[in-house]
Amino acid sequence: MTSPLPHGASGATAGDARPRAPRALAGLGFVVLVAALATWLGALVPVVGGPVFGIVMGALLAALIRPGAAIRAGAGFAGKRVLQASIVVLGSGLSLTQVLTVGTSSLPVMLGTLVVALGGAWFFGRLLGVTGDVRTLIGVGTGICGASAIAATTAVIGATEAEVAYAIGTIFTFNIAAVLLYPTLGHLIGLSQHAFGLWAGTAINDTSSVVAAAYTYGAAAGAYGVVVKLTRTLMIIPISLALSAITARKATTADGQTVRARLPWRRLVPLFLVGFIAASAINSIGVIPASWHPVLNSAAMFMITVALTGIGLSTRVATIRAAGHRPLLLGAILWALVGVTSLLLQWATGTL
Repeated sequence: MTSPLPHGASGATAGDARPRAPRALAGLGFVVLVAALATWLGALVPVVGGPVFGIVMGALLAALIRPGAAIRAGAGFAGKRVLQASIVVLGSGLSLTQVLTVGTSSLPVMLGTLVVALGGAWFFGRLLGVTGDVRTLIGVGTGICGASAIAATTAVIGATEAEVAYAIGTIFTFNIAAVLLYPTLGHLIGLSQHAFGLWAGTAINDTSSVVAAAYTYGAAAGAYGVVVKLTRTLMIIPISLALSAITARKATTADGQTVRARLPWRRLVPLFLVGFIAASAINSIGVIPASWHPVLNSAAMFMITVALTGIGLSTRVATIRAAGHRPLLLGAILWALVGVTSLLLQWATGTL
């Protein structure tokens, strides 16, 4: 009997399958090298940071060299598996008890700005016609902690590389604006060190930008702003769990209709989120020595840089260009809303 396959097809298929893992490993090595360069540049320009350099360099390389199969495989692994692992390591540098240390006066400001960011993303996103995952990523990036929140959310909702790249670019734009404008505005308003630290910690997106702006204002503002920012980062947990439940319970049929599906809890709660919570809990009870925290934080940031570099290498610039100016306008609106809301809530709670 004549085989339905062309001669040698099965052998070629088997041959393609065997080197898949080494090919991905070789591609991952390239991604790590680019991420290392991005980390070095981020150390030279901390206002920008390694993760942003990583995704920008990755996107530029993708446009210039058109990555081959090995690099695409490594970039895909970095953008998913390394991304998830980085979130677990990030949790090991946080303490679930830090929420108490920042004082009850800061919690209304943190929660209020989060509600405004997420609600504003939904309302103004619909108004501007920014739909889908871009709106969600910009909302959580503005409301929680910039690139880290976008990374966690991406791992949950499965956003595309172009959507992640556009959200990161939007968040980065207003991080730079905050670092340049906030210290001057703080002095004009007459904010105390405590008030400015709370403002920076609740209204600036990325940790590196909070550090840059708050320590520019003063050492006391910097110390308090960092603690507020770390506490705000813990909001990744409930937001990611909620998005995980929403995403897992929805499935799209072949004709485009959305239906709800009943899935087990192991599908509703991804393993990396369980690891994030476990790592935070272990750190809370003092199992992880304080001397390890700088190393773990550096490792988490490098892993995020590797992941975002992989996402950048998987990005098509034409797809980002097609998104238009509306997501950037949404980011501007949310950035202004969160900044004003933080000050108003401080005034309302007597902490200004």
